[in-house]
Order: sequence, then C-alpha cells, then structure tokens
Amino acid sequence: MVLLTTSLFLPRLLHISRRFLTTMASSTEGDYQYTPGLHSVSYVTAPDEETAKKLAEGLVKNKLAACVNIIPSIFSVYEWKDEIQKDPEVLMMIKTRTSRLEDLTKFVRDNHPYEVCEVISTPIQHGNLPYLKWLGEIVPDK
Repeated sequence: MVLLTTSLFLPRLLHISRRFLTTMASSTEGDYQYTPGLHSVSYVTAPDEETAKKLAEGLVKNKLAACVNIIPSIFSVYEWKDEIQKDPEVLMMIKTRTSRLEDLTKFVRDNHPYEVCEVISTPIQHGNLPYLKWLGEIVPDK
C-alpha cells in the first residue's frame, strides 16, 4: 500500500515542486519574463544635491541608469583617516542593469569629488514587471 501511494503521490509532488521553483526563479507578465538579479539598485552618497544631480544626469545620459532618485538630507557618521566624521549628504538610488555595474562604478569614480566614493549595489529580486521591462529597455545590456 505504501509503495502504491508513493508511486502515485511522488510524481505529482515533483510536478508541483518544479512549478513552484520555476515561479520563484522568474516572473512573467504577458510576453515579458523577468529573471531575478537581471537588474540592480546602486547606492551612492554625494556631498550635495548639485553634485548628485550632475552625476545622475551623466548616468542617465550615458545609458548607465534608467532612473536616479536623489534623496536629500541624510546624515552620515563614518571613520576616515583615523577620525570619526559627521557630515550631511544626499543619497542617490540608481536603477540599472547588473551587467552595467562596472561601467556605472567607473563613471561615478571618475566624476565624483570624494577621494573614495561609496558605490554599493544589490540585485533586484522582485518588482513591478512593467517597470522592470522599462528599465531593461532604457539601459542596454553590456
């Protein structure tokens, strides 16, 4: 009896598991299928809004980002050259393709006033599929 139940139940369980894992691996809407990690969000701090706006415009103009949000009035506390620093800054939240992160980082480093600028990124796992499709249309794959 156990063998019969297992032989009937196991194929169905495997089928359901495969469908579940496929759903987790990608999202689909219409003819668009999104693979987690295809796009990323990068965070960059800047000393002021003027600097952030120049960097943002250059990133979008050079197709390294689809959108840059500039978040004003953050306060950073960090150690630099053996001293604790406390500075007002702005935060840039940059949406791009993961394949363009090296180019994006190089652009920021080449155009940023800080000696060591912050550029950190995390992959996008889920999101509004029309937005993710648009992001991919704006920023070409490398």
